[in-house]
Amino acid sequence: MNHGRVLIAIVSLCFILRGPWVAIVWAGEEEAQRSPRSTPVRPDRTSASGVRDDDLDTSRSEIRPLIERFTIDLSSLNRFYTIPISPTRRERLKTFYTEWLQRLEEVNFEALSLDGRVDYLLFKNHLEYLLRQLDIQAQQIAEMEPLMPFARTIIELEEARRRMEPVQSQHVAERLALMKKQIEEVRRAVEAGLREGRSDSQVRGPGAGGIAPIRVTRTVANRALQTLQSLRMTLRNWFNFYNGYDPLFTWWVSEPYQSVDQTLGSYMDFLAQRVVGVRMEEMALGGPQPGPGRGAGGPQRPTTGEARPPVPRPGDTSDIIGDPIGREALLVELAREMIPYTPEELIAIAEKEMAWCENEMKKAARELGFGDDWKKALEYVKTRYVEPGKQPDLVRDLAREAIAFLEQRDLVTIPPLAKETWRMEMMSPERQLVNPFFTGGEVITVSYPTNTMSHEAKMMSLRGNNIHFSRATVFHELIPGHHLQGFMTARYKPYRNLFSTPFWGEGWALYWELLLWDLGFHKSPEDRIGALFWRMHRCARIIFSLKFHLGEMTPEECINYLVERVGHERANAEGEVRRSFGGAYGPLYQAAYLLGGLQFRALHRELVESGKMTDRAFHDAILREGRIPVEMVRAILTRQPLTRDFRSSWRFYDLGRR
Repeated sequence: MNHGRVLIAIVSLCFILRGPWVAIVWAGEEEAQRSPRSTPVRPDRTSASGVRDDDLDTSRSEIRPLIERFTIDLSSLNRFYTIPISPTRRERLKTFYTEWLQRLEEVNFEALSLDGRVDYLLFKNHLEYLLRQLDIQAQQIAEMEPLMPFARTIIELEEARRRMEPVQSQHVAERLALMKKQIEEVRRAVEAGLREGRSDSQVRGPGAGGIAPIRVTRTVANRALQTLQSLRMTLRNWFNFYNGYDPLFTWWVSEPYQSVDQTLGSYMDFLAQRVVGVRMEEMALGGPQPGPGRGAGGPQRPTTGEARPPVPRPGDTSDIIGDPIGREALLVELAREMIPYTPEELIAIAEKEMAWCENEMKKAARELGFGDDWKKALEYVKTRYVEPGKQPDLVRDLAREAIAFLEQRDLVTIPPLAKETWRMEMMSPERQLVNPFFTGGEVITVSYPTNTMSHEAKMMSLRGNNIHFSRATVFHELIPGHHLQGFMTARYKPYRNLFSTPFWGEGWALYWELLLWDLGFHKSPEDRIGALFWRMHRCARIIFSLKFHLGEMTPEECINYLVERVGHERANAEGEVRRSFGGAYGPLYQAAYLLGGLQFRALHRELVESGKMTDRAFHDAILREGRIPVEMVRAILTRQPLTRDFRSSWRFYDLGRR
């Protein structure tokens, strides 16, 4: 046994916290972690029981138990307080976050290991962000309130049920009847606002016939529409809980509920068509209704259909609306991600990278005989696609090629199980309207045309997923990209998933696009054009997504920008913008690809190109630290001294030089 590597465990009561907690301090290892001059050490040892732990998560951050408890407790609260716009929920979460901040303040920061300090700062940053988000959410709810003053009735009924209070059936019936009248009054007020056609964003005041007109932006109306969908389902679940099980409830409430549900559905359809400008889809409601404990008793009117969000249609972009958050909210998001740049500086970075890409495009175009007309060269590359039915074979071969390239150069450890267990599925035509390219992880989902598509849609899918575009994306989605990082973060420091950021997740996959370019993975001019297309695409994502949230670009302008500046097929550009602003991704998500990649590249230059670490040690260390802001990865790998009042300051990109 190597006695020099045996760790001495000592138990210290109340050493770390000024409270009733016991911490276990691993003396030898923790001292090494505190030293900023220490080299990252990959553990390789056998425990006293004979179990090898060189490939196990052996992290001993003192803050880890707090983060794990917070995560579990927050999940409990979220399962109980299920209505996002509820004031009760907002106040409960505010109290919860504040109490955890106070608990964190009791920690003796100076006594923490480096891992503990990193987790402390990550946890504090996250709690402060969550509190700021509650304030932003309150502002957004206030903007919607004129369109849905009756929402409080639904919230109060459901929260009383959650508290298991006795239901007063006659009183509830009266409340629902009043709610129906409120919905009708609000609809008349919105109609009055539409007739007035004023240019200001929101007006409430005496109008014709004594009706107070309401006028809101399309964005706010769309946000309210999505909220009303959720509230309508909440009301249905509330009704189904009692209906048939409580005879008195069914006698009193059945008719008022059916009436108010019908009125609410009609109002939502009105908002969608007249204010938002989209056509709601009809969805049959046959079969079991959502919600627990639905009873069979009591008369129920047949419901023919209900409004639901518009389904994307080829060539129709009316459903792309989005919700611009503004500059101040962008700065809040950037602070959470530890990106010490303004939105304007990030746009400037993207423009500079875009100019570099265009110069490289021209070089490749010249090699193919197109002179400086790189768009003609790009059009040629788009014609180089495999025949229908052969795309899965191409993806398989490209994945194997990338893995071989990594292993030959000893760039990163690839566990055999990770190589063994990735899978492939095909993207449906409907999903391709939102995800026109591949998506990845353990399962890579492949976009390619089907027989049901129109001829134009087939050709755009073929051209947009050609051989050379695909070559630059398969390794992004699988190994060393999303599949490998998902495999590793599930096994190492998974508690840090609480701090998950696209600057780490998407940035890591994009970083490999940058590194493999530098290592000569793309040999032919066609392959280089394919890789450059995607890099330009990521530059464009920064520009159009930030400008959209700054109020400087509309969704249609974003689509045109992708077509004209990057060379996208129009249908693919529409899918990209629809995906960006559909609500499933945060406001910085699209910008995070290239910016996170540039962060990792800057760190690679600092630690690998300087000779301080090998490629493999560098990449393995990143994957074992979890999904955290890249500046915190840097703090860990450089053994940076950290203080309690740490603020992000790493300027990873010099705008003065490339």
